[in-house]
Amino acid sequence: MSSSFASRKHEPHQSAARPALLLAWYDRHRRKLPWRPLPGEAADPYRVWLSEIMLQQTGVKWVAPYFEKFVARWPSVEDLGRASLDDVLRMWAGLGYYSRARNLHACAVAVVRDHDGAFPDTEDALRELPGVGSYTAAAVAAIAFGRHTMPVDGNIERVVSRLYAIEEPLPKAKPLIQQLAATLLAASRAGESRAGDSAQALMDLGSTICTPKKPACTLCPLRDACDARARGDQETFPRKAPKKTGDLRRGAAFVVTRGGELLVRTRGEKGLLGGMTEVPTSEWLAAQNDRTALNQAPALHGIARWHRKAGVVTHVFTHFPLELVVYTATVSARARAPDGMRWVPVATLKDEALPNVMRKVIAHGLGE
Repeated sequence: MSSSFASRKHEPHQSAARPALLLAWYDRHRRKLPWRPLPGEAADPYRVWLSEIMLQQTGVKWVAPYFEKFVARWPSVEDLGRASLDDVLRMWAGLGYYSRARNLHACAVAVVRDHDGAFPDTEDALRELPGVGSYTAAAVAAIAFGRHTMPVDGNIERVVSRLYAIEEPLPKAKPLIQQLAATLLAASRAGESRAGDSAQALMDLGSTICTPKKPACTLCPLRDACDARARGDQETFPRKAPKKTGDLRRGAAFVVTRGGELLVRTRGEKGLLGGMTEVPTSEWLAAQNDRTALNQAPALHGIARWHRKAGVVTHVFTHFPLELVVYTATVSARARAPDGMRWVPVATLKDEALPNVMRKVIAHGLGE
């Protein structure tokens, strides 16, 4: 590494060239997204907030149809705030990370109850809302209200870490990345703030050009100012600490049918998959054997034995992988559901708040 390169490493770029280049590129190449207003139109805080919550740990292509379903059903935060949590969870089913749906509903209720249906327009006030952290508060403040602040998501982390060749690994590098990202905010002119456009320009750049693998550096408006590109090792950024993987957990899932009905229950409000619908399962424990899991089957009259389906359902959560052996049984029309469980028609399962792991289990158990 040359002394000149080392001397300028991690130093904020004082010129206005980078923000101006970034905005010029954005004005030509901005993505068309269902939550993004057309050029010259004001952003709707509700749509900005809703999209940012949905986009946490989830890609744009997966989020877009869910966003459109939500705004068709609940066009405003007042509509969402008056909805039931069960309805919100059902609409959210399949999008994952279900605590976001519970927080989404709680936030809408709070905005309607405490703010007369209008989102606060400052970061500090936005952070007081349920489920709104530092990133979401900055994103809504910048994009919806023009506040001079830079939200930093995964795309922006990658762009900034490459621009400045930041050697410190994530997550320790986050404060430095935040500081350097703020230097890419365009200055307000004639009372017009383009802070939101600066943030969205970086997001678009990371999503379409400065991608994790094989970035299209020749198309990047900041290519001549990128330290990592000058070194030729841009794909190695951002540096990341070794990821810790939780221990494999194992268990059993019990698919019980009564004619055209399926036995289900609702998980507790708190914790993993809180408030979602599931078939009965054993505990999910590391090193659990099949017999121990099978012993936790629900007590139902008329079940002589459980039939094990071939194979297991696998699913990976954020902190651990899971394997569920699927057992099936059929009971008579007189069989009652145990306490805390209920029968639902198989034909209406699409209306239940089923997480993806349960959709896999049910499909496996019903032979679909």
